[in-house]
Amino acid sequence: MGLFSNSFDDRRKKAKRKPEPVPADAEIRIMDAGPYVVRGNVKLTKQVIVPEGQHYRYETAGEIEHGETFTLCRCGKSKNPPFCDGAHVAAGFKGEEIASRSPFMTRARRQVGPGIDLLDDDRCAFARFCHTEDGNIWEMVRKSDDPRIRERVIRAACDCPTGRLVAVDKETGEPIDEVYEPEIAVLDDPQQEAGGPLFVKGNIPLYAADGERYEIRNRMALCRCGRSDEMPFCDAAHLTFEFWPGVYTEDSGADRTVLAEKPHEGPDLA
Repeated sequence: MGLFSNSFDDRRKKAKRKPEPVPADAEIRIMDAGPYVVRGNVKLTKQVIVPEGQHYRYETAGEIEHGETFTLCRCGKSKNPPFCDGAHVAAGFKGEEIASRSPFMTRARRQVGPGIDLLDDDRCAFARFCHTEDGNIWEMVRKSDDPRIRERVIRAACDCPTGRLVAVDKETGEPIDEVYEPEIAVLDDPQQEAGGPLFVKGNIPLYAADGERYEIRNRMALCRCGRSDEMPFCDAAHLTFEFWPGVYTEDSGADRTVLAEKPHEGPDLA
């Protein structure tokens, strides 16, 4: 069963309700030259990007067990992915955070369409949800006076894991987004033979190594290959460097199961 088992109309109805509040203790903290430390018993899943015709969908491959606090690999060298096993020390990993910390609205440019507008900040993980049978999302915005195309724009924007694309209602001026509950999905991309980013959903706070909080976003994609030039965010470097940590068994399709994984607690998670 795919991540979105209901119709998109059902998803849009769901988007009208208020999301569950983020637990007060839920957060992700970046360790200097080290992993992501996740607190608050945040849900952790495996999800796969699956081609379907000329568009893509998410498919859930299972939930990953973990403790209340756990560490996720940021260097791409762990032998126990997605968890940290301390490999960043021997690898001499730096992981300097160089991405802009400016708010999304100050970085994004606006494309105006006849039926819907689109905000785009160019932060791309090459997840390809912006490509469909009706063309890419920017082409579809230009044809958004067609109600069917307009809904397709909204769906493509909501599925973008980086938060790069945000559809904007022309009447209200408000952004249109999926209601995501707090969760971290470890994305894999079998079509590209690559392990993708950490898809962070539901407004989980992210703190830099220097303690500054990044802008809270409903969707963001964090690098886990260790090669991004937009640290801590994914820039699709996992494709260039053929990052494929091999977390799955050799079973195929929806019956793929996750190998046993144990979180690395690390020396200092206080």
